[in-house]
Amino acid sequence: MARPPGRVTYDFVTRTIARTLGNPGKGYFLLLGAAVTLLAIGIICLLYLLRYGLGLAGYSHPVYWAVFITCFVFWVGIAHSGTLISAILFLFRSGWRKKLYQLTALGWRGTNEEWRHFTRGYLYLAALATPLVLSVHSVVSWDFAMAIVPGWHATIFAPYFVAGAIYSGCAMVISLLVPIRKLFHLEELITVHHFENLAKLCLLTGSIVGYAYLCEYFVAWFGGNAHERAAFWYRAFGPFWWATWTMIICNAFLPQLLWFKKIRTNITALFVMSIFVNVGMWFERFVIIVVSLAGEPFERWSNATYNPTWADWGIMAGSFGWFFMWFLLFVKNFPAVSITEVKEVLPPPTKGRPAEAHAR
Repeated sequence: MARPPGRVTYDFVTRTIARTLGNPGKGYFLLLGAAVTLLAIGIICLLYLLRYGLGLAGYSHPVYWAVFITCFVFWVGIAHSGTLISAILFLFRSGWRKKLYQLTALGWRGTNEEWRHFTRGYLYLAALATPLVLSVHSVVSWDFAMAIVPGWHATIFAPYFVAGAIYSGCAMVISLLVPIRKLFHLEELITVHHFENLAKLCLLTGSIVGYAYLCEYFVAWFGGNAHERAAFWYRAFGPFWWATWTMIICNAFLPQLLWFKKIRTNITALFVMSIFVNVGMWFERFVIIVVSLAGEPFERWSNATYNPTWADWGIMAGSFGWFFMWFLLFVKNFPAVSITEVKEVLPPPTKGRPAEAHAR
């Protein structure tokens, strides 16, 4: 049952979030079935590759990594965007889930002393996670930057990849949050204000990514290296021009619409834009990996044109199926929103006065 805006209380938060764990409907099973189907396609393609070899993939010298590593880098970036949904340790009216939560809570009872240790541990983990994300994705970028391939050999890759990871992660959060908010009726807990803040973060990181694109092309032109110039000309006007311009338009141009408050506060517009950003970020990895190898000027004799096969697309579909399968299973067995963190921002009820009087 929906409450009027501004009437969010402790009890309302608990009941609203716990309600998301109810019996799933037909729509949920259809989505889960679609995710499992995609995963099955990926598994079948993988088994074919193991049986008949990588010749089934669209490999052609010197393009070898192709879609497989493109998907790997894409999902690593998504993973480093932060936790999309937080599980909690204490839930009212669990049913069969109570035993699961007791097991995963490791003896948690919710005492003051336990909460004190919990908040301190939360701070320490946050302090560790921040440099971890920066370092891990920097190392991923150096896997490319340490090579002499034009388009890879650049000092800008570390901050470029970190910003891209946060950018793609924020876009994926919006893509997942919009339908979850609608299906579970969480409009009073996940407000337009939250989406606007996510949009601002997308605008910041998108601007950094767009600036990185500009720097790459400027350095290639200004540096005077013939191989570097040829590589970036090949990106923009070669056989893969469509991938490059899809990347630039989706990641650099479209997010500039977020300067307007009407766009930042329009849920539908944000959802559509997040889909375009997800597509653009996948093509960014495709351009960096595939197009840079295909346009390799040191081996121009190879004259490779990479053409993905059904095996490439099947593995990619399987990776998306794997992600969405676990996501859908999670949101129906664990809270989609952290009850603890939501309650922390509400004025606490005081003794002798009803909680409703202290609702935000």
